[in-house]
Amino acid sequence: MARDYYDVLGVNRDADADELQRAFRMLARRHHPDISKAPDAEDRFKEINEAYQVLSDPETRRRYDRFGPDFRKIPEGYEGAARPRDGGPSREDGEWTFETGGVDIGDLFGDLFGGRAGSGRRPSWTDAAGADREAELTLTVEEAYRGGRRTISLRGPGGVRSYDVTIPAGVVDGQRIRLAGQGAAGRGQGAAGDLYLVVRIEPDPRFRLDGRDVIVDLPIAPWEGALGAEVPVDSPGGRPRVTVPPGSSSGRRLRLRGQGMPNAGGRPGDLYAVVKVMVPRDPAPRERDLFEELAKVSTFDPRRESAAWHSR
Repeated sequence: MARDYYDVLGVNRDADADELQRAFRMLARRHHPDISKAPDAEDRFKEINEAYQVLSDPETRRRYDRFGPDFRKIPEGYEGAARPRDGGPSREDGEWTFETGGVDIGDLFGDLFGGRAGSGRRPSWTDAAGADREAELTLTVEEAYRGGRRTISLRGPGGVRSYDVTIPAGVVDGQRIRLAGQGAAGRGQGAAGDLYLVVRIEPDPRFRLDGRDVIVDLPIAPWEGALGAEVPVDSPGGRPRVTVPPGSSSGRRLRLRGQGMPNAGGRPGDLYAVVKVMVPRDPAPRERDLFEELAKVSTFDPRRESAAWHSR
């Protein structure tokens, strides 16, 4: 006999939709075959999924509450007339039996499903949707930016399988890509579950992601920061040019609107170039002379300027 679905999820019979969902998510994570090492993890996961599918649908839950584990054996047209013996379904010789105003359920099922009337044959309605599966899909920042197609191989209960995946341009870390019908096989005539690929974007020394915004360092020379310049900047989509205003010091953020990660469903992210003033590590003799001349004539005090800036 199948376990009571409320017991499977560990909830009371009056649990509301939120309680059911919380219980399902907690148990699904704990018993997922890709996470749990228990030998019965896959069967347990399917049981949890089946219980949630039944109880999360109000109409199916009502039928389950009324007729018990064999609620699927009661045709839609007969449930209103069903009269359980003793006010509810009863078990006789291991079978659940009902009376329907003189109509024998066994005969009824025989007529409906090709069995002989009175033969006592019961249909084996064990259809259940297959469990959803989840795996990680690791991408570089450029791959996430461009999107495209990729073939991946995943190991599952049936061995290694290959999947063709369409990656939307501008996917972000944690986003899920759904491959319909590519999860675990259903039971009986039940539909297969879905496969969800969770995007994980690899760290990149050039790019930092903040949602759809992309942050990059912009190295410039001291004279470019002092006088202003137009320079190229690295981005996942190429090397656009950015205008550095005169008087730009390290840490200044220059914004390029819409140059961040694409977004098919809305506004794209922005690209932020963070100014980083660089000096020659080993200046040539002439460069050293010019820096020394600048040091003699300049009245600029970066420490005083920095203190004034922080006091604003």
